[in-house]
Amino acid sequence: MQGTLWGFDADRLERSCSRRPDSIRFGTGTLGLERAEVYLSSAFEPHRHDTYAIGITTAGVQTFRYRGSRRVCLPGQLHILHPDEAHDGAAGTEDGFSYRIIYIAPELIRQALDGDALPFVANPVQPPTSTTPYVASFLESIDEPISDLARVEIAVAVADTLRRLSGGPARRRARIDNRAVELARDYLTSHAGEQTPASTLERITGADRFTIARHFRRAFGTSPDRYRTMRRLALARTAIESGLPLARAAAEAGFADQSHMTRQFKKTYGLTPGHWATAVAAAVLPEPCPSQRVARR
Repeated sequence: MQGTLWGFDADRLERSCSRRPDSIRFGTGTLGLERAEVYLSSAFEPHRHDTYAIGITTAGVQTFRYRGSRRVCLPGQLHILHPDEAHDGAAGTEDGFSYRIIYIAPELIRQALDGDALPFVANPVQPPTSTTPYVASFLESIDEPISDLARVEIAVAVADTLRRLSGGPARRRARIDNRAVELARDYLTSHAGEQTPASTLERITGADRFTIARHFRRAFGTSPDRYRTMRRLALARTAIESGLPLARAAAEAGFADQSHMTRQFKKTYGLTPGHWATAVAAAVLPEPCPSQRVARR
């Protein structure tokens, strides 16, 4: 028989006392985009958003009612909630659940679709497939600054994913505008340390920002924003290897600050800039093998 304490379930009371508190932490955002990390053991009342809300469950079991049905979202799965659709939210177990989420304005999606009607994804819970990791990647670190180029990249990724998951007609893959993407690449290379807005790339290429983002990835296998980050890391490496202090290396390479450079450096090279600098400074030429030494006469 379960123990009771003045009429309360003692076991349940002990679990509730040790449970972590509910929390909502907002990351960096920009116009039309907001990101958050949430832990919840209680429940959300029914509510609506005026944006798309696209999240990935990171731990626990998330349940919610949406369009008349109860849904369950497990770790690694995406949930996609459309603007102005009522929904609630609760933990499927007593352990609570965690998720990261991006809120994106519908007008930004419409712009990325060149004015087409907003796609509707009937099933709000999507398993991990080839279509979802790209969107999920924008939620890996919600504290990374969102540049103007990254804002365009996120809009394109979300818009194309929504279109694909909605079952609508696939976007026709136009021939790559090689001139435009090469102009964009050359400009980003020579201005890597600058905060180049998408409007600058539109001006020098003659193409719209969403076309540039799609064609650039098809041509070079990465986005304009990520390409610029790699050029900045190359500048930072050169500065660090020449003995420049880390904070100054970050500033001269165009990063927001030293911590921004450190996160990108570690994600790309697997080492912090400080560790890299120490390793480079400790590098010495190996002693030649005895058989390679030339005998003195």
